[in-house]
Amino acid sequence: MRKRVLIMGAAGRDFHNFNVLYSDNPAYEVAAFTATQIPNIEGRRYPAKLAGKLYPKGIPVYAEERLAELIKKHKIDHVVFSYSDISYTELMQKASIALAAGADFVLHGAVRTMIKSKKPVISVCAVRTGCGKSQTSRAVVSILKDLGKKAVAVRHPMPYGNLLKQAVQRFEKYGDFRKNDCTIEEMEEYEPYTERGLVVYAGVDYGEILKQAEREADIIVWDGGNNDTPFYKPDVHIVVADPHRPNHEILYYPGQENARMADIVIINKVNTAKRENIETVKRNITAMNPKAKITEADSVITVERPEAIKGKSVIVVEDGPTLTHGEMAYGAGTIAAQKYGCILVDPREHAVGSIKATFAKFRHLGNVLPAMGYGEKQIRELEQTINAARCDAVIVGTPVDLGKLLKINKPAVRVRYDLGERAVKEIEKSIRDFLKGGRK
Repeated sequence: MRKRVLIMGAAGRDFHNFNVLYSDNPAYEVAAFTATQIPNIEGRRYPAKLAGKLYPKGIPVYAEERLAELIKKHKIDHVVFSYSDISYTELMQKASIALAAGADFVLHGAVRTMIKSKKPVISVCAVRTGCGKSQTSRAVVSILKDLGKKAVAVRHPMPYGNLLKQAVQRFEKYGDFRKNDCTIEEMEEYEPYTERGLVVYAGVDYGEILKQAEREADIIVWDGGNNDTPFYKPDVHIVVADPHRPNHEILYYPGQENARMADIVIINKVNTAKRENIETVKRNITAMNPKAKITEADSVITVERPEAIKGKSVIVVEDGPTLTHGEMAYGAGTIAAQKYGCILVDPREHAVGSIKATFAKFRHLGNVLPAMGYGEKQIRELEQTINAARCDAVIVGTPVDLGKLLKINKPAVRVRYDLGERAVKEIEKSIRDFLKGGRK
């Protein structure tokens, strides 16, 4: 008899694990997915056209809160955990729910779920959300471009809309975001590539995405999400760590798995971190993976019009995932505000709807506003919250240009952050060595 499976996810790793391990596997029957972390992604079905011939009706997606009930209702044998950036304590709490309800709890190793590419792959992952993967990935793609290589990035999935339409997505210009109905969270990752004339792929079917990317690229750069492991087998595995959250590299799943597999570990943001915290991260990485090359990197923050915020009262908008499940209380926007002597205005008293609910859920947040925008309604609530704040200006510390998405009623200044030149040179040397030495 086929083993009955439920896959726990957050609209990304869950679908990938299904595609590579279960879709055409007659030994298993996937009865359901559960969804969490991202608002309003449950209540959908994984489409039959993507699920394969064993699933003519597709597969339903339920809220994770129903896990124990679903295990009993569907007589589940295996609960497969398939999302990222979760503490070991919380992970084992979820395992206990599954075990108590009568199912086995399964964690698939990264290697089992990796697709082998015909082209060389450089992966950029992290030990936590918000370490600086994207700025590192952009640096890698730019280095390869300067070396005369045609490189494209493939981003970890964020399919929050129509899964069939999002099966394979390619972004090269701003109009591609509108065509694909992108959320703020998606644009935060894709827009910095297109601004630099670079191509980025994303979607649901990462086998088909890889085939299309291979047609136009000499080298594939995997741009990871949260602290998840790569979907493609890397020839060079770069992992980013954050000294603003020391010890998190050993306390969160699957970030430690990334650290143990890494060829290169970049300790980012050293220009704004305490030296003792940098050394703590370095000791932890060395203990787990003594063969990894460790590189320290500055995260260079630039403000487009500093005179517009110097000494002013401001509301700071930061990257949403970094503040929420990444558990950071501040980001690049806050650091810029401190540098220019700004007075931070508390956005919580002006928050409305789902933005207010976000503050209630993530109690560590204070004078920062997470750029939540997982749908049109939430985008409008973010706009209302910003516009209701009594301040002189808005500091936009998220990578996306909010001015194109929101009608902000006060001056808005963008903060950008890129990998420092010292680290870029070290990464370039490693890439040159790899190109000379060949694939693993």
